[in-house]
Amino acid sequence: MIKNNQRMLNKAQVCMDAGIIGATYFFSWYLRFKSGLFVQDAGVLPAKTYFSALFLIIPGYLLLYSIFQLYMPRRVKSYRKELMDIIRANGIGFMIFILVLYFIKQEHFSRQMLCIFFFINISLEFASRYLIRTILWKMRKQGLNQKHILMIGESQMAEQYMDRLRENPKWGYQVFAHLKDEEKLERILEGNELDEVVIALRAKDYGKLERIVDVCEKAGVHTKMIPDFGNVISTRPYIEDVQGIPVIHVRRVPLNIMRNRVAKRAVDLIGATVAIILFSPVMLLTVLVVALTEEGSVIYRQERVGLHNQVFYMYKFRSMIMQDEEKEKAEWSTRNDPRITPVGKLIRRTSIDELPQLFNVLKGEMSLVGPRPERPQFVQKFRDEIPRYMVKHQVRPGMTGWAQINGYRGDTSIEKRIEYDLYYIENWTMVFDMKILILTIFKGFFDGR
Repeated sequence: MIKNNQRMLNKAQVCMDAGIIGATYFFSWYLRFKSGLFVQDAGVLPAKTYFSALFLIIPGYLLLYSIFQLYMPRRVKSYRKELMDIIRANGIGFMIFILVLYFIKQEHFSRQMLCIFFFINISLEFASRYLIRTILWKMRKQGLNQKHILMIGESQMAEQYMDRLRENPKWGYQVFAHLKDEEKLERILEGNELDEVVIALRAKDYGKLERIVDVCEKAGVHTKMIPDFGNVISTRPYIEDVQGIPVIHVRRVPLNIMRNRVAKRAVDLIGATVAIILFSPVMLLTVLVVALTEEGSVIYRQERVGLHNQVFYMYKFRSMIMQDEEKEKAEWSTRNDPRITPVGKLIRRTSIDELPQLFNVLKGEMSLVGPRPERPQFVQKFRDEIPRYMVKHQVRPGMTGWAQINGYRGDTSIEKRIEYDLYYIENWTMVFDMKILILTIFKGFFDGR
């Protein structure tokens, strides 16, 4: 029944999408050419030319929605993920259409109309899915549109999975039974109509896995598996297909992908160059003030551990009194550290002391955004005390990071800082970097620290 309902829902969604695309396209055409909101240019194409394009646009967009899995079951899919998939599909559709117009040398086809269509279509597609999901969630909370599942295994992950299902009745999952082993499995599958079997064996019981899967597939029931490696594998592992052999990467690191690294490095180079130009008056003034009021060098170099555990010198404006190097290495700076100079308090409070790190970014030792680098002696200490601490060195360290804008900077919890760093590493996107940079302006430079 659930499978039939899902197929019907998918067909209804496809029809709704086709209708939305057609209606949005017509409305965009009306706004551009008939509403009086836009100046009419010479060489306007006839309406027939615009509407004939729908014979390619509608099936093309539906195909893109299918490629981006917008017709897959989305009981546990977040609104944010669905919106991003809609934006990606529409963005690719927009670019393909522009390229087609370029190659057929159709310069009079209104790009303004296509831009209007792009934004309105995304809004309506998301709104339609939001409405459908809201209705379904209300139905599921009332006990309708349920999926009945059978749990097999007694791993810790099995309990956590069932807790999630109980906490989210809107997903519509009902645990029919929870078996510790496979003894009653065949009899239960024969006597009941189940939608899914979820296998959550302990690692030591994996010898039974092949038989359990064989029984489930003979019964024709959809089968899923929760591996008992939750304390080892990240929450978003990357599965690589090596000529038919599934290889699970312990941790998903988007910046291991070449195109992502190149894009991030390009933003770093452009951003650091622009920032150096913009902040050059501030940096020159700081150089003069520090040189006139304090002893020692204006720029302070400190060893830090960066990408692939490589040691580099991180630059700062001097904000502390001159001290013995070995003594300085052994001490951790605190909020009201007595070693901080009067000028140092000001430049630390506004994070001006960090600006020389823009040159570390240009040299490729740091990034604008990333986990903050630590001194070698503390890295040696934390690597043995804090699980997964060294994972942060799989990406370039940053001038600011997800941990810092969430309050974990300076003399704060290292464990929480690593938790936020790992989240950043596993969930990196260019948009995420932009968000951190924007928040840094308010929470980093002007947070009164």
